[in-house]
Amino acid sequence: MGCGIEIPKWTKIKPFRRDEYVKTLHLINRHDLNTVCIEANCPNRYECFSKSTATFMILGSVCTRNCRYCNIKSGKPEEVDAQEPGRIAEAVKKLKLDYAVITCVTRDDLEDEGAGQFVKTVREIKKKNQGCRVELLISDLNGNWAALKEIVDSGPDVVNHNIEVVKELFPELRPKGSYERSIELLKKVKEFNPRMKTKSGLIVGLGETRQQIIRTLKDLRKSGCDILTVGQYLQPSQNHAEVKKFYEPKEFDGLKTKAESLGFEHVEAGPWVRSSYGAGGIFSKTKAVTKNK
Repeated sequence: MGCGIEIPKWTKIKPFRRDEYVKTLHLINRHDLNTVCIEANCPNRYECFSKSTATFMILGSVCTRNCRYCNIKSGKPEEVDAQEPGRIAEAVKKLKLDYAVITCVTRDDLEDEGAGQFVKTVREIKKKNQGCRVELLISDLNGNWAALKEIVDSGPDVVNHNIEVVKELFPELRPKGSYERSIELLKKVKEFNPRMKTKSGLIVGLGETRQQIIRTLKDLRKSGCDILTVGQYLQPSQNHAEVKKFYEPKEFDGLKTKAESLGFEHVEAGPWVRSSYGAGGIFSKTKAVTKNK
């Protein structure tokens, strides 16, 4: 991992309750569901599963893009499963979740970019799980703003879209993506519903400079983004982009302080931070929720 640089001790898997982890894993398998936790090889999956939570991934397990930092398979995608939203809603009920996070593989092959499946999933979860909050972590929809409006109008509590890397690294690491399109998506959410909470995540350690990071944070804030996560990139395999730097905890603290000074409602920054990690707890700290208490 990385260019011969020393791997910090914190990259080791944190302690977790194995019995609860297996219980959640079995439930996911019984309902024939995909999770970004497993497909993306998330380092927090053992902890999250042991706490009876997971980030469900709709529209199959094969992505139409091939970002060089991502562990999700790329290739010819699967047929859209019409029964998937109902199974997710049932799994949310059995896990007794009061906050559900739904993400997806990018589906450039679909006319609506997969928006319809998001809409159905939100409705099924809300119907079967009264009071459950829903956060959607969506793709850039290839700039299909009509599809984005359908997603916003379905009534999720948070629309999340990760910027992932700084602008300068998009050509190498996200060749089919667009930095400008991702920023525009977050702006569009606010245009469609100014009260909708928006969120984005950045991973660091891929060769970016601090100046580039700060510019990215400023662009995200100008888009109206409310919630920000910043975490350390970990190389999933030797076939993925190398880690160029492991950030120290104090560096993450500095990024958090800078982001907070820009006006984000809530910022999580640290080695293990991921966009959907502890999402319910993060949402509970935003201004709108606090005012409603």
